[in-house]
Amino acid sequence: MDRNLRNRWNRRSWKRLSMAGIMALTVGTLSACGGEGQDVSGDILAGQGSVEAASAQGQAAQAAESLLQTEEMFTDRDLSGEYDREESVSITLDGESALCDSSEVAVSDHVVTITAEGVYVLSGSYDGMIVVEAGDSDKVQIVLDGAQIRNETNAAIYAKEADKVFLTLAEGSQNSLFSGGYTDVDGDHIDGAVFAKCDLTVNGTGSLTVEAAEGHGIVSKDDLALADAALTVTAAEHGLEGKDSVRVSGGQLNITSGKDGIHAENDDDAEKGYVYLGGGQIVIVSDGDGISAGSSLQVDGGAFDVLSGGGSTNGTAARDENGDVVSAKAFKADGAMVINGGTLVVNAQDDALHAGGDLTVNGGTLQLATGDDGLHSDGTTAVAGGSVDITDGYEGIEGNYVEISGGEIYMNVTDDGLNAAGGNDQSGFGGWMGGEMFGGSDSTVTISGGKLYVRAAGDGIDSNGDLIVTGGETYVSGPENGANGALDYGGSGQITGGVLVAVGSPQMAMNFGDTSTQGSVLVSVSACQAGDEVQMLDSQGNVLVSFTAESSFESVLVSCPQLEQGGTYTLKAGENETEIVLESLIYGNGMGGFGGPGGMGGFDRRGGSGGMGGFDGGEGTEPSDPGRRGSGLRQDGEMPEGGPGLRQDGEMPEGRSGLWQDGEMPEGGPGLWQDGEMPEGGPGLQQDGEMPEGGIGGLPEPGETL
Repeated sequence: MDRNLRNRWNRRSWKRLSMAGIMALTVGTLSACGGEGQDVSGDILAGQGSVEAASAQGQAAQAAESLLQTEEMFTDRDLSGEYDREESVSITLDGESALCDSSEVAVSDHVVTITAEGVYVLSGSYDGMIVVEAGDSDKVQIVLDGAQIRNETNAAIYAKEADKVFLTLAEGSQNSLFSGGYTDVDGDHIDGAVFAKCDLTVNGTGSLTVEAAEGHGIVSKDDLALADAALTVTAAEHGLEGKDSVRVSGGQLNITSGKDGIHAENDDDAEKGYVYLGGGQIVIVSDGDGISAGSSLQVDGGAFDVLSGGGSTNGTAARDENGDVVSAKAFKADGAMVINGGTLVVNAQDDALHAGGDLTVNGGTLQLATGDDGLHSDGTTAVAGGSVDITDGYEGIEGNYVEISGGEIYMNVTDDGLNAAGGNDQSGFGGWMGGEMFGGSDSTVTISGGKLYVRAAGDGIDSNGDLIVTGGETYVSGPENGANGALDYGGSGQITGGVLVAVGSPQMAMNFGDTSTQGSVLVSVSACQAGDEVQMLDSQGNVLVSFTAESSFESVLVSCPQLEQGGTYTLKAGENETEIVLESLIYGNGMGGFGGPGGMGGFDRRGGSGGMGGFDGGEGTEPSDPGRRGSGLRQDGEMPEGGPGLRQDGEMPEGRSGLWQDGEMPEGGPGLWQDGEMPEGGPGLQQDGEMPEGGIGGLPEPGETL
């Protein structure tokens, strides 16, 4: 491994980029395909097309996945913000009145009403409301050119009837809109400082400040699009809301919200309510989710700085008026989510990226601090490209299926690094007691490419089903406590390619299974510290693999393509040096997690442990001693007569496995006091609750296989 690359990932000093740094990044732009008069509001159905996206740090472009028909996302008119001042209607705002000589504009009782298609330029200050009430096929462009509109009792701008409204910010202009509260108009419920019952686009090269003392900032009951504008929104509830969609192609957005920063949701049509982010520089501080999509969410570019729910260190979840916990994720989609590019800097109380469907990262630069999961999906969570740095988190990458095929990933988490455990979003706020102890057995972790660095206090890589490694580079600094392992799988473990080094505690250490076609070595070492180097050398002294651990460890697992059956190798770990003759591809057997080979038990000092449902491992194991080891095999490799841990007559040994001699369960259950309570220290633990030295059942001596 390139030590310079390793050092590059040791970046504890920066948890968040400054926005100034983000602003300096080059952000790709999105070219439009629609004509000026073309309107593409309404359905943008999921498509099978692809676009090209490059990660922000200049990596080669990856073939990106498209959930949406991005070529029809914006029209030319959405993106241009152009208008002909000579052909426009001028409206001069003057306190409680307004002046306009057009018959298509009516002024009455603090309300300016626009009644026809056209371009209207507003300037000055006004205490009241601008209303658009045109034909249902009309397109109306409102140009703010130094306009300040304030309404204490309703929306500042209300688009009641039109096909589409363009809210354009004149070049160099500074504008503001304020709403202090809302009153229904002709039965229409209004709840935004800018409220449109039709499609709404905000564009232009000026700036706009929107403040909603109640309700939302900018609302469209159809599609909401933003392009180029410099927009600052402060809202009591959602910052930006689009019922059918929210689409951002560029601009500078600064949003502070009491609920979600950007919110799209359509309860009537599951294919709508999506969010598309194609560019721009976006800062969000939200009490709820930073960006929330009722269906799909796709990010193709842009620079994002999102602080949701007070950040990763805020352990108190907010509750709504009904007492329910407020969702405080940074990027959330009820359906699928795809990240094709951009720079995402996240500090989230809950998940950084969360998808109810599949979640895929194809490119971009992600720097994530989270109180729960870095990447979470209820389906497949996949990383195929880009850079993912989870600086703080409970679990790193979680899903029913976890697939790593590309990119560079670093994570520092307090529980599991990779977790394929059914994808249930129940792990945070209280740790494992808040989630399932076991997930679905069909869950799988697959690593086929990329570079993965895991620092995990829990399991480094945890699959309730299979663990399959076919390529890439994987380096795990695993747990320092005996209740977790660097690797933990409940099905089968197979390695056929790639490089993997995993260090951690020995009590729950696991090796790969015998279906593997690549050599894998698991040995115990004497106490090694964070910063110690692990090296595997061939018989000529050539370094095959090198890794600097980020945690203390007493077990080492190494697999790389150069390990061949019959070869002689030397494993160095800190001050330890072990010579290995690889008589078989799998050297040293550890113990399994729940449902895997081994289970909860201890190691015998010769080659591994049995535990629940497992077998003694290593070469030359003796028959199992029911009083000390797990159920094992005889030295000839055959099953003892009667099965593992049974008498030769097939019956359970007298008193075996925590049962009374009559075979009945002791009062309180196995390992419990008669009153049903857990013994002080837990089953098999010392009275102080610590793991006995050597684990439950003892550990192998340093240098021996596990």
